[in-house]
Amino acid sequence: MCYCISVVRSGRYQSVALLSGAGRPQAQTFSSSAEATADTGQRQYRRSPLDVIMNQIRRKRSDRRPLGRFLSWASDRTVIKEDENEKKVQNPEAADGEHELGWGRVRAFLHKLGSEAQRGRINLSHCDLTATDLLELGTLLHYVPLLEDLDLSWNDLIGGSLRALTSHLHHMNCLSALKLNGCRLNHQDICALGEALRLLPSVEVLDLSWNGALGGGGFQGLVGKLQPSLTELHLVSCELTAADGSSLGETLSSLPCLSVLDLSCNPKFTDGVRDMSSALSKTTALRTLRLQGVGLDHHSLQALGEALQFVPSLRLLDLSCNKGLSGHLSLLSSHLSHLTLLESLDLHLSKLTCSDVQALVQVLPSLISLTELNLSSNQELGQTVHALIPALPLTHMRNLPLDNCHLSHESYTALVVAVPYLRCVDLSWCKVVGGRLSLLLAVLQPSVIQELRLSSCDLTTDDIQHMASACRDGFLSSLKVLDLSYNGSVGSKGWSSLLTSGGLDSLEELDLSLRPFTSASCSDWLPALLRALPRLTALRRLGLQRWTIGEKEKLQLDHSLKKRTVFLEMDTEETNQDKEIQSEE
Repeated sequence: MCYCISVVRSGRYQSVALLSGAGRPQAQTFSSSAEATADTGQRQYRRSPLDVIMNQIRRKRSDRRPLGRFLSWASDRTVIKEDENEKKVQNPEAADGEHELGWGRVRAFLHKLGSEAQRGRINLSHCDLTATDLLELGTLLHYVPLLEDLDLSWNDLIGGSLRALTSHLHHMNCLSALKLNGCRLNHQDICALGEALRLLPSVEVLDLSWNGALGGGGFQGLVGKLQPSLTELHLVSCELTAADGSSLGETLSSLPCLSVLDLSCNPKFTDGVRDMSSALSKTTALRTLRLQGVGLDHHSLQALGEALQFVPSLRLLDLSCNKGLSGHLSLLSSHLSHLTLLESLDLHLSKLTCSDVQALVQVLPSLISLTELNLSSNQELGQTVHALIPALPLTHMRNLPLDNCHLSHESYTALVVAVPYLRCVDLSWCKVVGGRLSLLLAVLQPSVIQELRLSSCDLTTDDIQHMASACRDGFLSSLKVLDLSYNGSVGSKGWSSLLTSGGLDSLEELDLSLRPFTSASCSDWLPALLRALPRLTALRRLGLQRWTIGEKEKLQLDHSLKKRTVFLEMDTEETNQDKEIQSEE
């Protein structure tokens, strides 16, 4: 009888199996730790399972008498290999079996890291991958030749060792999405990635966000390496500088199919925007352009505005968190009229002034496809929103966030005209809503509004009772998100009437939390909540932070949510103790 030893290493463990010539296991699988054990401070020697098996084989072979009519053990082994090769030639399905065995190794590797195996997709984001794991993954890639999506994001320990993976990527002819955001890649990694991308003809999505080494000239390692098939390029928070503008512009010139470009959160990219903008004329298929927080000033705004006429297919333009827009929006708005297909324009947190609103009023009639305009967190806008509303294509509008805009009474009244068309109404931090909510509720259209956010609006008990009446009449039947947090002036009668009104069968998120460092008892209206929960079948999140509750009541609430997949946000005893300590300090 002949024997062979099969040794499989996986992580910190090794498995040893004794196989007979027929391939049947004759010994059990052993697992041993790679670390030596210690007893009273001294190392104790342990025999390797491999040594145990080998000794058994030697002992059995020493007891056997050589028989001349049998071939030697070496000859037997050679004949077996030749027979196996002949079988593979005669039976092509043997190769398929080997492939399935390789796929089993891939599944075992993914399972070890807590990820599910899916043919065509490997997701190992947030898995604490090490350089050793990356090397092992590289050796397994040829078992998944049809891999389309590879996500290794948020594994910062693999930075500096990416070549262990990229040297095997030439097998991945079907790879269409590669995501490496938040991996602490260095310049060597970027160069290795560039050489690999040169050989990957099908990559359409490349996400390298949150890798600071790409900035300051690091992006040069990718110039000329990206394939024309690329449709999405994400470089969020990569510390891009003016020096990267020309490199990025050179790259964009060779990407005619690019439809999504995200350069957000690169505050030092101010001057680079000008060099990059000159290349936008070559990306005529661009549909999404995100430049949030890139330090736009009047010079870069002028260059960007002139380039917009070459991207008429643009659907989404995000210029938010650029305080340089303040007072200079007219440099851009005069060119926005070319974007007749624009659906979303984001200008939140940009310190827009009254003159900026006037510039928007002039161009809005040309944006006939606009469905979303985000002007939130522009506090000076509150006095001029009433001039903006008539210029909007109201019948197309679906979202008009105006939270934290210090709306005036006139602007709030004018906004009511747009509310019947909106699917999302966000007026959080607008104190003018308190005591006047009935004006907004009166114009709501059933089966239209899906989100209503009224956090910190100084709502009163009467306001919530008006909302309860609207619920009973079916005006909020399609509502999925209801945020009424930070409205501590609402009494128990208001919360009880809302929870017992019904008409919120589609509600998925409900937030009734109080402000930080405040507290109140919910005992008066908790029974209404307990009775309402069985009817709120779609509820997935319930916010009750800073509300105090007795032990018995907490047990009742837990019992009501026991068999529900509801995420309950409620302060624990430890949280309350921390608040008391901070209040005393």
